[in-house]
Formats: sequence, structure tokens, C-alpha cells
Amino acid sequence: MDDGVAVECSDLVVRYGSVVAVDGLSLQARHGEVLALLGPNGAGKTSTVETLEGYRRASGGTLRVLGWDPGEPAGHRALVRKVGVMLQRGGVYPAMGPRQALHLFASYYDNANDPDTMLDLLGLGSVARTPWRRLSGGEQQRLSLALALIGRPQVIFLDEPTAGVDPEGRITIRQVISGMRSDGTCVILTTHELSEAERLADDVVIIDHGRAVAHGTVAELAGAGRAAGITFASQPGIDVAALAAAIGTDAVEVTETAPGRYMVEGESSPTRVAALATWLADRGFAMADLQAGRQSLEEVYLSVTGREAHGKDS
Repeated sequence: MDDGVAVECSDLVVRYGSVVAVDGLSLQARHGEVLALLGPNGAGKTSTVETLEGYRRASGGTLRVLGWDPGEPAGHRALVRKVGVMLQRGGVYPAMGPRQALHLFASYYDNANDPDTMLDLLGLGSVARTPWRRLSGGEQQRLSLALALIGRPQVIFLDEPTAGVDPEGRITIRQVISGMRSDGTCVILTTHELSEAERLADDVVIIDHGRAVAHGTVAELAGAGRAAGITFASQPGIDVAALAAAIGTDAVEVTETAPGRYMVEGESSPTRVAALATWLADRGFAMADLQAGRQSLEEVYLSVTGREAHGKDS
């Protein structure tokens, strides 16, 4: 195992009876890297992560976390104090407040982070004594992240870390994840929020039917499959023929791919983008989500899975 690699699996298989949830999956994540696992419902993300965490045994293949097999008793014992796990929901006694929960979890580790520092880091100081059941969904998420971090993990698994979190809380969580990366922590992130993966991930693996169907950095994935073209959002039903004439292309090359979302085929030069912006502005039409010469992560995701990214995985 490469010294820089924190987590890896090769030809991983996970079965539930006759059902194959993970079918020969291989991936690698390094220290100081955020790896995002994406995929539709039933793709196998949760089964993969639970196996890497040591809560499920692999049916085939090999896997290592910090050099250990997490499914073996010796590996599980070695890793339990080196790996952090953030659950999407639950994990805290309903009457327990953030300060009490953090002090309790800190007592499990020899070199834990300071609980009060973690309260401040995650913006939980004002609700430090509020019972878990009375915290907002976003506050519960931030406490779950604080609990996953309390033991100074070398590898951390985050399940939908920004789900249900308000914009201010999202910024806080992004900053914390960036800090973990800078400290050399390996972060494995599962999410259905593709914009969060696009912001946070160094590397992305898209899983479908238990297999990796795309892998690379966000830039690599965005640049694959389409060398040129412009996509943008505006009001539905604009005159695409008139727009095409204004930017100097054939009418068939400008299409409304979905209500309010448009694609211009061909070159994505600055001149054409400027002509597009001018035409929209002259008519009082807003423009959003402009992508020139590259695909968004959402477009890549849809092209390789054919499905939307939402809901819980299995």
C-alpha cells in the first residue's frame, strides 16, 4: 500500500443473499484528500462505506484502511480510535446536550480534541446545554460532525454532512472539511447534493449498480465527453431561433433541454458568450448557471447514471 493512500479497496463485492450490492468496486483515497462517493438510490454507496468502516463484511475483494482490513477483529480494534464516522441522523441520547455529548465522546480517546473548542468551531456554543431533541436539524448535523472529529481521526466518513443545514451552517461545515484536508485527514464524503461535492471534493467516484461508472477530479469529469458548447439557465420558452441568429449559429444548434435550461452546440468562444449575454440582457432575461466548454457535475452524473441524485441510498 502506497504510504500516501489512506483508504483503498480492490474488486470489492458485497452481497445480501442473492443480491449483489457492490460488484467489483475499486477506489483509492489519500491523506489530505476529500473523496466524494456519488450515486443514485440503491447504487451501493452505503454498503461500500459500511464495509470500509468495518460494520459489514466484504463478500469478495480486498480493502485496507490505514493499512488494516476493517472487517477483521484486529483491524477493527486498531482502527476504532483512528476513524471518525458522521451519521446522517441520530447517535445521541435525546436528553443530552452538545457539551455533555462531546465531553462523553472525548473520554473515549487518549488525545481528544477539546470539547469546548469543538463547540466554538461548529458554532454550537449558544446551544451547548440544549437537549439533542430540541436542536434544529442543522444543529444536530453540526454536532454529529463535531462528535466524528472529537478523536482526531486520520480518516473520517461523512454521510450527507450538509443535509438540512442552513446556509451559514453549510459555510461552517465546508470550512471544517477544508481544515481537515489541510491537516492531512482523509475525508470520504457521500452526498446527493452535487453542488456540495463540486465545491468540496478533490476526487469523485460515481457508483451505479455497485460499479464505478465514472472517476476523476471534478475538472476531469467536467471536461470529459464534451469539448465545446454552452449551457445556461434563463426563463422558459425563449425564442431559440432568434437567439441562434444573434450569436451566429444555426437554429438547430440552440435547444431548450428542459424548461428554462438551454444548450448552445459548437464553439464556446468569449465572443459567442458575450453575444449570448447581450441578447438576453437586451430583453431583460436573467442568465444563470453558465457553463462554457465544460459540463457541470450534475450533467456528468446524469449522463452516466441516467438518474437524478436524491434520496437515501442502500
